[in-house]
Amino acid sequence: MEPIISAEDLSKTFRVARRRGGIVGGLRSIVDPEVREVAAVRSITLAIAPGEMVGLVGPNGAGKSTTIKMLTGILTPSGGRVRVAGLVPVRQRRELAARIGAVFGQRTQLWWDLPLIDSLRLLQYLYRVPAARFTASLDRLRAMLALDEFSATPVRQLSLGQRMRGDLAAALLHEPDLLFLDEPTIGLDVVAKANIRDFLREMNHARGTTILLTTHDMDDIEALCPRMLIIDHGRKLYDGTVAAIRERFGGERQLIAVLDPDALPALLRTPAGTVALPDLPAGVRLTRTEGPRLWLSFARDAIPAHELIGWLGARYRLRDITFAEPEIDDIIRRIYTEGLLLEDNVAP
Repeated sequence: MEPIISAEDLSKTFRVARRRGGIVGGLRSIVDPEVREVAAVRSITLAIAPGEMVGLVGPNGAGKSTTIKMLTGILTPSGGRVRVAGLVPVRQRRELAARIGAVFGQRTQLWWDLPLIDSLRLLQYLYRVPAARFTASLDRLRAMLALDEFSATPVRQLSLGQRMRGDLAAALLHEPDLLFLDEPTIGLDVVAKANIRDFLREMNHARGTTILLTTHDMDDIEALCPRMLIIDHGRKLYDGTVAAIRERFGGERQLIAVLDPDALPALLRTPAGTVALPDLPAGVRLTRTEGPRLWLSFARDAIPAHELIGWLGARYRLRDITFAEPEIDDIIRRIYTEGLLLEDNVAP
């Protein structure tokens, strides 16, 4: 199957002018500014198959937005090759617009003073969607996004969550093959975020819509995207699954066990009323106790989780066992701050 997005050595360099210092009167700074080149994206290679949901992650200034703008034809690459939906974005931007949708969390493509439904009808004509297809698409989106409760309301009066649902409808009216999302849940409350995620998951599963999601909210990535791309300073650091990066860079896991207090030997009880466990397996630490509840930290390569459970179960009566994985936010932060380059985990 041909990728719906294919980029090879994709790069973008900007020429930035700034005033020269130390010139009396500043005249030279104005007529002959110092020009330097800034590499925003550096030789990124990637391939995304139809129907994938992929998260694009990186700190501010990493090159995420520049990459998206090259994929949509807004910016001309400085180097490399790129095809999206079989088209060269910067040369076939009009044709590409009919094949893709885009939602930018801090911008809107809706008309501010018009009711939402009028904005959607205007977009029908802009995208030249036939009447029957428009009606079927709008009916489906009205049901999935619950638009009827505010479709007659001017866009400027909508809440952020309502406007985001309206923007999603606007981006999907023409039934695109590919949806670009830039911070689609920014500023939304927990309920609104959950509704947007459910909708995107449904669109992907039911219609096979390919989704490329750029976000700072790692909960979005974990909830929606089996695959994650991490970029920083314009370079691709990682291309793979969330599970794999957690496995490699997740640090210690935690096992939270609740022992049966009625079956605890007296020698395990401390004067403070907590529990002390002697002779823990190598690599396992008791990091916290609250009555019969224990928190055990262990490195992934120290002992398999099932062996640690077996060790506990052979010695004490257990009421409950749960595991706590490291937060993906913490893992990504560690990659940025420690400057980790995951060359062996970067797919071509």
